[in-house]
Amino acid sequence: MDIKNGPLTPSPGVMIREARPEDAERLLEIYSYYVLSTAVSFEYAVPTVEEFAERIRKIKRNYPYLVCLKDDRIIGYVYASRYSTREAYAWTVTTSIYIDKDHRRCGAGTVLYKALEEELKKRGIINLLAGVAYIDEEDEYLSHDSCCFHLREGYSEVALMRSVGKKFDRWYDLKWYQKRLL
Repeated sequence: MDIKNGPLTPSPGVMIREARPEDAERLLEIYSYYVLSTAVSFEYAVPTVEEFAERIRKIKRNYPYLVCLKDDRIIGYVYASRYSTREAYAWTVTTSIYIDKDHRRCGAGTVLYKALEEELKKRGIINLLAGVAYIDEEDEYLSHDSCCFHLREGYSEVALMRSVGKKFDRWYDLKWYQKRLL
């Protein structure tokens, strides 16, 4: 899986490639659902296209940022970012993944994570951390889908921080998941 030398084609009609700043508008369409309608993202306001394009550029300076296309339309994206600026954490990243709300549970998340992991291994990264919003009883803003997804992808739950994010006038927890690539 060498994303730099061309797109990865995991199955018919599905392709993985590096994100580009010009993808920002489509990625923002995907992300805005999670900002406005869910507690998956603790962000309150949808960033502008320009802000989002700059986020892509900034992350791509040091880490992979990948998109999944189905029939030439982006249906999801994934990226890694620095966990901490301290040198001892140089082999640890946080991961973020978002799938178009109409394409969830179709395997795009698994394909994106596999491609991301391959790229991170090439860069010497061995620890992946994922922060996932959580609530004991699912509500209209948050299900347990992301927690279950990370466990299926080989992550282990390593921490639970209670009531650290407030959105839609209710408190949400944050679970941390870890996966080692060794």
